[in-house]
Amino acid sequence: MSEEDRARITACPDGPLLVRGEFELLDTEGEPIPRKRRTVALCRCGLSSIKPFCDGTHKPAGFRTDD
Repeated sequence: MSEEDRARITACPDGPLLVRGEFELLDTEGEPIPRKRRTVALCRCGLSSIKPFCDGTHKPAGFRTDD
């Protein structure tokens, strides 16, 4: 597997987790969650209406993370 293909997770300050590369998302039942992009933003605030993906709700909600 090339370095470019490896899964990488980046925590955005006061925002989502960006996941890039080759990876599989699974729901609580162990079933795959379809994704349409190579990079996805996963919700960290818990308020997204499209969980596990981020919909930007963290911004108006004032979600903050520790540095």
